[in-house]
Amino acid sequence: MRNKGFTLIELMIVVAIIAILAAIALPAYQNYVARSQVTAALADISPAKTGIETALADAMPVSEVTAAHLGFGSGTNHCSSVELSLEATGESTLSCVLDGGSAVTGKSLHLRRSADGAWTCDATEFNEKFRPGTCG
Repeated sequence: MRNKGFTLIELMIVVAIIAILAAIALPAYQNYVARSQVTAALADISPAKTGIETALADAMPVSEVTAAHLGFGSGTNHCSSVELSLEATGESTLSCVLDGGSAVTGKSLHLRRSADGAWTCDATEFNEKFRPGTCG
C-alpha cells in the first residue's frame, strides 16, 4: 500500500515560493497605500476651495475665514491638522499635515491660490511616487 500526501521537501518549496511572492508584493502594497493616503488627504481638503472662493466673493474679512469656518476642526480623516493662510490680496494656502503610514505621516500637502484665482497643489514633501497626478 502506498501512502498519499506531500513530503516535507514539497511543503518547504511551497512555503519558500509564498515567501518570495510576499517579499515582492509587500513593498508594492505599501507604496499603493501611501499614495492612496496622500490622494485621500487631497480629496479631504479640496472642497474648501469653494468655501474660500465664496468668502472672497462675499468680501468677508480675512480674519474671519479660518479652517474651522471651512468645516475643519482639528483635522480630517487623513490630516492630523489643517491650517489656512488667507491674505487680503486673495492669495491663500490651505495646508494638511498627513496622518497615515510611516511614508507620509507628518508631511504637508498644500493647496495654493494665487491672487488671480488659480489653484495649484504642492506635494513636493512627498516622494514622487506618492504624489497625486494633479500635484507637483
